[in-house]
Amino acid sequence: MKSDRRIEYCLIVTGPYASESEALHALRDPFIEDWVEEKGHFKIHNLDEMQLTPGVMLGSLGIVEVDEGRFEIASLDAERPLSENKAKGVADALVHQAMFDEIEVEPRGVAEG
Repeated sequence: MKSDRRIEYCLIVTGPYASESEALHALRDPFIEDWVEEKGHFKIHNLDEMQLTPGVMLGSLGIVEVDEGRFEIASLDAERPLSENKAKGVADALVHQAMFDEIEVEPRGVAEG
């Protein structure tokens, strides 16, 4: 089953966000607020220290709008794509923060070209 480990997963989320920038803020803000409550301050490099689920840092995730109000969240690090288990862990963390209306875990589409 090693071939299963090569499949990259992503999250497809929906929410009332008009742009990728707004959706990225929705993704990050609750975790940043929790960090500030715990640590007292935040610096941008702290994104790479905020673990959402084992092996996945908040700073390693990017978001792309795939349709109006529908966004794909995936790893920005080609060396560390999201496995199905990691993607489910991120989904659980996002459900807890309640910033998106729907959250689905799916295999990530292969780039055409």
